[in-house]
Amino acid sequence: MTVLDQLAAHRLVPVVVIDDADRAGVLAQALVDGGLPVAEVTFRTAAAADAIRVMADRGDVLVGAGTVLTPAQVDQAVAAGAAYLVSPGTNRAVVERAREHGVPTLPGAVTATEVQAALELGIETVKFFPAATSGGARAISALAAPFSGVRFVPTGGIGAGNLADYLALPCVAAVGGSWMVPRELVRHGDAAGIRDLVAEAVRLARALRP
Repeated sequence: MTVLDQLAAHRLVPVVVIDDADRAGVLAQALVDGGLPVAEVTFRTAAAADAIRVMADRGDVLVGAGTVLTPAQVDQAVAAGAAYLVSPGTNRAVVERAREHGVPTLPGAVTATEVQAALELGIETVKFFPAATSGGARAISALAAPFSGVRFVPTGGIGAGNLADYLALPCVAAVGGSWMVPRELVRHGDAAGIRDLVAEAVRLARALRP
């Protein structure tokens, strides 16, 4: 099973902003205990690479790097142990550097032109970001019509209240979101709080798309 197939099997991708790598171990355990051993650690903080390393070294969490904008960040993320990379847009240099490392990428695409650009780079699974402000599930459904082989991972403005809209679409491989891993809970190392939110998200996803 490929990394992207593993993400699709889990259906949910917790998008994590972590300010202190010392919290990474607690976070990873909370994800495992909640039944969702997956994380996209965004490169928005200085702690990202170290946090990825801590989580990846465990061996029981599928860890990726998010908000990867440059080839240099690709190198940093892969060196830290990221199993996949996510970008807010489609950047040829990022995709090609990731390919050199043999690591799959999820570039962002919210228009037909951007989807075509991703396809030209050999990408068939894209991040749809920011989902809520880019037309949401209806926009993804419309894009899927001419691009029948493309899978989408919508992220941005998604929570328990609208998760069903996205998981109902056959073209949606998984849904990314931070609602089950709030930055404040991560910052305070609230393992029980994160575990409970993750477990609830997993239960909801299973109920919505058996």
